Amino acid sequence: MTAHIVAMGGGGFSMSPFGAPTNLDRYLVELTGKSSPLVCFAPTASADDPQYINKFLLAYGTLGVRTMVLTLWQGSSAGSVARLADADLLLVGGGHTVNLMALWQAHGVDAAIRARHKAGDVVLAGVSAGGSCWYGGCITDSFGDFRAWRGGLGLVPGSFCPHFDGEAGRAPAYTDAVAGGDLPGGYGADDGAGVHYVDGVPTNFIAEATGKRVYRVMPSDLPTASGVLVEPQQMTVL
Repeated sequence: MTAHIVAMGGGGFSMSPFGAPTNLDRYLVELTGKSSPLVCFAPTASADDPQYINKFLLAYGTLGVRTMVLTLWQGSSAGSVARLADADLLLVGGGHTVNLMALWQAHGVDAAIRARHKAGDVVLAGVSAGGSCWYGGCITDSFGDFRAWRGGLGLVPGSFCPHFDGEAGRAPAYTDAVAGGDLPGGYGADDGAGVHYVDGVPTNFIAEATGKRVYRVMPSDLPTASGVLVEPQQMTVL
């Protein structure tokens, strides 16, 4: 049973004009292979922001899917965590990466996601914090400044840097962290671009617009590399 993971630097409905779904959103829905998939939105990293939830419901309501929202900040979480087993697509929103993982661990969401991933026939995806969470480490501003942090789910190897082109200072912080060994090598993704893994293997690099890219960032001991190699990947524009 195939398990897809799509880690996006940014983009999708949450960054589109008027909150409309983009080709990234449509790509995720199509990956499920279902005519009316159950899409679960996890807005944990934004403290279950009601406006973010409403944007999701309005955007995905136009895509012919069934929707549910995983909420943890108020009320009982047990029911929605249990329903993760039925989700065809889990879409994780952006926000505070460290708080996202802390709450998932406290509520058992991390274990539920691991079980759903192991069962297969699922798409796990997200933007920003929701892209970083699938890795073992990332660059985050959860502490104020940009810094390396290890503490994700580790469902795919390496590390991740979202908003590679969108926030001054984030990309240099990532390349420095990889060069210095604070993070293993991995991928930096522009807003509107992402890495698509199939059963843990990166198989496609996708973008919702021309010019948006994913970069492979790896440590290097070449004298001309300053400790790191940054290689743009061949993109598929959706």
